Amino acid sequence: MFEEHVVIETGEGSASTFIVRPETDEPHPLILFLMDAPGKREELHDMARRVAAAGYYVMLPNLYYRDVPSFTVHREDPVSTRYMAELMGNLSNAMVAADAKALIRYASEDPHADPGNVGVTGYCMSGPFAIWLAAEFPEIIKAAASIHGVLLATDADDSPHRRAGDISGELLILAAEFDNWVDRPHYDRLLEALNHGNTNFYAEWIEGTYHGFVFPQRPMYNKQASERHWELLHSLFDRNLKSFP
Repeated sequence: MFEEHVVIETGEGSASTFIVRPETDEPHPLILFLMDAPGKREELHDMARRVAAAGYYVMLPNLYYRDVPSFTVHREDPVSTRYMAELMGNLSNAMVAADAKALIRYASEDPHADPGNVGVTGYCMSGPFAIWLAAEFPEIIKAAASIHGVLLATDADDSPHRRAGDISGELLILAAEFDNWVDRPHYDRLLEALNHGNTNFYAEWIEGTYHGFVFPQRPMYNKQASERHWELLHSLFDRNLKSFP
């Protein structure tokens, strides 16, 4: 595997970005791996490597770059936790869409990436960003996943569920049964919008799991559910981003 840490100029600042891909010469489908609220960290780098090993060019940016060059929460520190909430609140779907445009532009200059063949995966905070990007770039984003995503179907004007009709790619939606940010009515409201918009999607409400179940370094990690997420995510990307004879 080839990997590097680069700084990408977005027009609004400098976003430190982890890039990982197979060590082969042909262009690989591009995956935008969007971080969760605790920040860009080695745990996510490992997850990005797992995606890249399946034949993808993966970009994992620090979405907090407008406020801070790097950040990883220290959960035992209330000050760090409050700062995480502040950073998370400073982001918007539109801001991440602008970031995605800069990332795709950067990838278009790398012969190892196929910037016209894009997938997105978002976790927790970035689940709604993944859905929003699928609506914002329907011609090139062919697959997007929201894994225990938050704020997916709210009363806000920029709630992702309102853009279901703009999405042409396939979506994967996974939700935890026990989630303080997404209860069953929230989840059902999203699915109703996706059905109404004739969106191509697959969704699972995973019983017995808690918010953050995919992350090995969290106490709510559920190995069986996490591996189910990997199975579905790889299938989503392979089905939509790779050509098979």
